[in-house]
Amino acid sequence: MSRVCVLLAPGFEEIEAITIVDVLRRADVEVEVLGVEARRVVGAHAIAVEADARLVDRAGEAWDMVVLPGGMPGSKHLRDSAAVQALLRAQHARGGRLAAICAAPIALSAAGVLAGRRATSYPAFAAELACASYETAPVVVDGPIVTSRGPATALAFALRLVTELAGAETARSLSQAMLVPAD
Repeated sequence: MSRVCVLLAPGFEEIEAITIVDVLRRADVEVEVLGVEARRVVGAHAIAVEADARLVDRAGEAWDMVVLPGGMPGSKHLRDSAAVQALLRAQHARGGRLAAICAAPIALSAAGVLAGRRATSYPAFAAELACASYETAPVVVDGPIVTSRGPATALAFALRLVTELAGAETARSLSQAMLVPAD
């Protein structure tokens, strides 16, 4: 079973975070929600979520994938957190998977892991991904890195993460069970 951590910083985008966690857990992926600063994290739209643990309490663990929901100012907090940046660099150095949606790819860019790769983000943050080959597809996969555009692409992003972690057949079955329209 794959192990994933989803990082929540104050001001995260709730629809993205909850969609990611929900869909991955439906696919029997082990997901741990980690609060960057505290266990109780308030999102961009004033919805409070209780994380499973704090990042500092799980900093030494290895993950199959580290996932960053977007939102503002949550994405800036992810970009500016020394602990998050250390985790992203360590994950990348060991060949682990990384995923970010909406504005959160700015944290991947700050960590130096997008250089020379294809990526996408919320359109207003394209300039902060100058190190990457920017695309406007809803979900972009380049090797071990998956990026996506924003709230409207959260479900497609989460299902792509299922494909990456549990296989295309699991993603297809889950998509059908959730009544997601076929492409």
